[in-house]
Amino acid sequence: MEAQTPDSKQESWRIFCAIDLTVSVRASLMAHINRLREAVPQAQASWSREENVHLTLKFLGDIQTSRLSNLSNAAALAVANLSSFEITLANTGVFPKRGAPRVLWIGVHDESRKLAELHTRLEQACAREGFAREERPFHPHLTIARLRKPQGATTLASAHEEMRFEPVVLAVAELLVIRSEPSAAGSRYTVISRHRLEG
Repeated sequence: MEAQTPDSKQESWRIFCAIDLTVSVRASLMAHINRLREAVPQAQASWSREENVHLTLKFLGDIQTSRLSNLSNAAALAVANLSSFEITLANTGVFPKRGAPRVLWIGVHDESRKLAELHTRLEQACAREGFAREERPFHPHLTIARLRKPQGATTLASAHEEMRFEPVVLAVAELLVIRSEPSAAGSRYTVISRHRLEG
């Protein structure tokens, strides 16, 4: 077997496609997080940082950098002839529904079904470029915390579900392809390409 040279090993990046949030939406999320942290200070939670919250449409995992242009092409195709639209962020929830809580989330209401259409178009365009389809049903949400330890987790999850999150409207006008780089201080995100919706 031929030995692999350094040049023959493709670099891979951790990649996902997402919708960015406005400053006002991020402020609403942070206000909710701060209320929770004050209500249950003993809980051991990994809270989402303000600049890192996105509405993920497709997580691709590690892909070779040589395929990034293919992914950007797919994202461009997904938004082609699709007009901008609005979604509403409201309600609170926990994953999983039964057993020890692991994730706290804010719900996404897709009244126009345009978000579902964008997701379907993105999946189809990615499949045509050779990227694997996501087999699980699409349940859009915003993750605000991950509970990695049992201490205070149930109390925190209950407080989150009982605490009202005032509905906020988000205008969706752009699809982003983003690189995620894990670090001790939390993931660092870099936008690889931006794809504007029309209108």
